[in-house]
Amino acid sequence: MDKRVTRPPIAMRHEAMRIAGRKVDTVDRVPVEYPYTGEVIGTVPAGTAEHVREAFSIAKGYTPTLTRYERQQILLNVARIIRDRTAELAPIITAELGISLADARYECGRARDVYTLAGQLCIQDDGEVFSCDLTPQGKARKIFTMREPLRAISAITPFNHPLNMVSHKIAPAIATNNCVVLKPTELTPLTALWLADALYEAGLPGEMLSVVTGWPGDLGEEMITNPDFDLITFTGGVPVGKMIAAKAVYKRQVLELGGNDPLIVCSDLSDADLARAADLAVAGATKNSGQRCTAVKRILCQESVADRFVPLVRERAAALVYGDPMDPATELGTVVHEKAAALFEERVWQAEGQGAQVLYHPGRKGALLPPIVLDHVPHESALVMEETFGPVVPVVRVPDDDAATIALSNSTAFGLSSGVCTNDFRRMQHYIRDLQVGTVNIWEVPGYRTEMSPFGGIKDSGNGTKEGVIEAMKSFTNVKTFSLPWD
Repeated sequence: MDKRVTRPPIAMRHEAMRIAGRKVDTVDRVPVEYPYTGEVIGTVPAGTAEHVREAFSIAKGYTPTLTRYERQQILLNVARIIRDRTAELAPIITAELGISLADARYECGRARDVYTLAGQLCIQDDGEVFSCDLTPQGKARKIFTMREPLRAISAITPFNHPLNMVSHKIAPAIATNNCVVLKPTELTPLTALWLADALYEAGLPGEMLSVVTGWPGDLGEEMITNPDFDLITFTGGVPVGKMIAAKAVYKRQVLELGGNDPLIVCSDLSDADLARAADLAVAGATKNSGQRCTAVKRILCQESVADRFVPLVRERAAALVYGDPMDPATELGTVVHEKAAALFEERVWQAEGQGAQVLYHPGRKGALLPPIVLDHVPHESALVMEETFGPVVPVVRVPDDDAATIALSNSTAFGLSSGVCTNDFRRMQHYIRDLQVGTVNIWEVPGYRTEMSPFGGIKDSGNGTKEGVIEAMKSFTNVKTFSLPWD
């Protein structure tokens, strides 16, 4: 299925940083590679801490004056630009990340939703009113609340969703009249720079958004410790997230970290139900090349249905078309680079050495990791205890005992999302109540959500502060109360 080609996926892009709407370049450059072939398809500036300081100084010193209507129009304009230029944008995402064009188009659709929903929400008044004559100590007054912007936000984003994850930080900031300094990962910066230009074109004042690029060692410390920002929002790995928590200290923090999300397949399922569960298992493990914090990382299948379920999973995985990410027929592209693919494949072989059975693995080629199906995977293996960020589909057989299944599911350091396949309403309630995660989806993949609904995890999956447009808008504001006489 691998139809490797040599043509460049996009025209070479040599980009500049965007600091308050101004293009800023450097002599030193950071190369951006196409994971499928390893060729360089663009470069961005190797920025310095001084560039970050300049961007934050501008953000802190600028007072946005956009009305709710003006903010709405900017957000809706961006949604329209993404819709109208998806044919231009999706190949950029694919070129720097390696996911299939189909997945890149889906990413564009999700980002459109983010801006559309933020545009709808920002025109709603977010104040509350409290009467004060509620108790014997009450008075003839009313207390009112209003939300005010923080002013400057530090945003650090990962490679796996170079458009949507960036949008989840920028759109709520615009909706609440905040300024943002964004540092996208050096692996996938081209999409963020494209988006910055779209936002400026949509009417966003340049001072409200800066995008700095470069190596983490040169920019990271300043993004975390600069005195001019009010909140840091980070999506990425656990070690970096905990380092930010330690270094940012008193600054407000929104940390969305890793996941080890289970799909739990219960013993009450019919053959038709098991086919439906297998669809969820394979899609949840392989969409976006498995590079989602909410991807299906382990399938906990209760023993009495496993023999019927596992062949269905293998059948669906083997039917996936994988290979050239730019081929419209491709369903599964690459992971972000060959080093990651080799690590995940090594975990597969380690699990096999611990007793797992590899049912489908047609062979890795560089960063092109095919869907790999394993059965009888020991739950203590690194393949399922660590966050394996690729299209691996490991089946762990568990007892026909919900309490034991829940205990096993809860035994990892993570607590982000989960999916449960059962038709028994009492069992649904049991899982919803006792799984130690931020989300429980019944008959859906762990990652199911809308761009507006609350999203986030507990334990090593995050600090409990939710994302999603509504919750992010709350995080990016201060609540001020005032009271008035009210006869």
